[in-house]
Amino acid sequence: MFPLIKEILSMPGDFRELAVRGWVRTRRDMKNMVFVEINDGSCFNSIQCAFDRQTGRELLEQPGRLGTGASVEITGKLIPSPSQGQAVEIAAETITLIGEAPVEDGGGIRAYPLQKKRHSLEFLREMPQLRGRTNSIAAVMRIRNQLAFGVHRFFQERGYQYLHTPIITGNDAEGAGAMFEVCVPQEAREKTAFFGRRAFLTVSGQLEAEAYALALSRVYTFGPTFRAENSNTARHLAEFWMIEPETAFFCLDDNMALAEDFLKFLCRLVLENSAEDLAFFEERVEPGLTETLRQLVQTDFVHMSYTDAVGELEKVTRFEFKPCWGCDLQSEHEKFLTEEIVKGPVIVTDYPREIKAFYMKQNSDGKTVRAMDVLVPRLGEIIGGSEREENPGALASRMDELGLDREQYSWYLDLRRYGTVPHSGFGLGFERLVQYVTGMVNIRDVIPYPRAAGQLY
Repeated sequence: MFPLIKEILSMPGDFRELAVRGWVRTRRDMKNMVFVEINDGSCFNSIQCAFDRQTGRELLEQPGRLGTGASVEITGKLIPSPSQGQAVEIAAETITLIGEAPVEDGGGIRAYPLQKKRHSLEFLREMPQLRGRTNSIAAVMRIRNQLAFGVHRFFQERGYQYLHTPIITGNDAEGAGAMFEVCVPQEAREKTAFFGRRAFLTVSGQLEAEAYALALSRVYTFGPTFRAENSNTARHLAEFWMIEPETAFFCLDDNMALAEDFLKFLCRLVLENSAEDLAFFEERVEPGLTETLRQLVQTDFVHMSYTDAVGELEKVTRFEFKPCWGCDLQSEHEKFLTEEIVKGPVIVTDYPREIKAFYMKQNSDGKTVRAMDVLVPRLGEIIGGSEREENPGALASRMDELGLDREQYSWYLDLRRYGTVPHSGFGLGFERLVQYVTGMVNIRDVIPYPRAAGQLY
C-alpha cells in the first residue's frame, strides 16, 4: 500500500525511494526545473515534487495535460527540502498521468473549474462533487471525521451501546409537525397502503432510544434526521446528523454533567489532533478560534435557570425581539447570554412547559419542566435535552393536553408502565458542532452534500 502524503511529510529526508499519488494543486515551470505540488486530502499540506526538464519530458511539455486537478503518480527519492514551507520534498524520477483535468473547454467537457485562486463558498456549493478538493472544505471534512470518531470513542469508553434507530417512523418526536412523508409510487398509492398508517422520515431517534435505554441502561444514536422546514437560511438543513444519548437512572444534573464532559472531550480531541486545519480556520475564517476552544475545555459551564436568564435579558433594550417570561429564547438572546453576561458557555434549565416537548419531566411548580439547553458563544444553542417524564399518569395527561393520540404512543407509555425509572438524554446536531469547531458560518458548508429547500442533486 502506497503511503499517504500525511505520512510522507512526517518521514525523514533520507533519500528513500517511494511513490506518491494525488491531485495536482500547483505547477511552477523554471528554466531547468519543474515543481509540482500534489495533495491527496490526507492532510492540509501538499508535497512538492521537483523534476528536472528531462524527467517525464513528454508529459511535462504537453500543454495543459499536467494542470491543476489532474491525478498523478510520482516516484522518486524523499530528500530534505531547501524551501521553508516543509521539511521534505520528492526528487522525482518518474511521473504517470492517471486522470486529466482539462484547462480549456473542448469536446463537450468544460475546463476544470477549481483553478488556482480563492473561490467563494457560495460558488463551491454549486459543485459538491468537486469542492472537497479545496482547502476549506477538505479541512472541514477532516475535522468532521475527527469529531465523528470522538463521538464513538467518548460513549464507548463510558459503557454506552451504539443504537441504530429507525429512519422511517410514525411518530413526531418533537411535535413540530415539519416532517417529510414517505410515499409509495403514485400509481399504487393509497395514504396508508404500505405501512397501514402514514409514515415519515424521522426528526429524532430519541423516543426509540428511550426504549433501549430502559433495557441496556446506556445507549446513544448517531445518524441522519430530517426536517421539512421550508427555510433558506444559513442555519437550516433538511437532512442532518444527530447524536442522542439516553441514560437510565440519570437525573437532570447527571445529564448536564454528561453534556459538558462531551463537548469538552470533543474540543480537546480536535485541539490535539487537528492543529493544521484549525490554524487554517483561525487565519481565514474565525480569528481567535483556537483560544475559544481552549477556553471551553478549561471553563466550568455556568448553570442558570430560564427565569433568571430572562430576568437578565429584560434589562437589555437593544434586542429586535423583546424577551419575556414564556417566550422561546431567540439566537440573539442566546448569544448575548454567553458573550456579554456569562462570557462563556452556559446551561439554561427549567424552561416553561408550554414551549417544550411533551416528554419532558414536569417540575412541581406546574409551570416548568426539567429541560436544559447548552449555549456557547458565537453559536448559541448547541445541545438540547431534558430529564424525561417517567410517571405514566403525568405523561398521559400532558399528551392529552397537546392532543396527541394515546393509541399511537401506546408503546411509549408502556415504558412507564413496566419497570419505569428516571432517565435523561440530550440531542446535539452534528453539523452545528462542526460549525462551532471550525468557525464556518453557513451550515451547508460543513456537510458533504447539503440538502435544503430547493437544493438537491
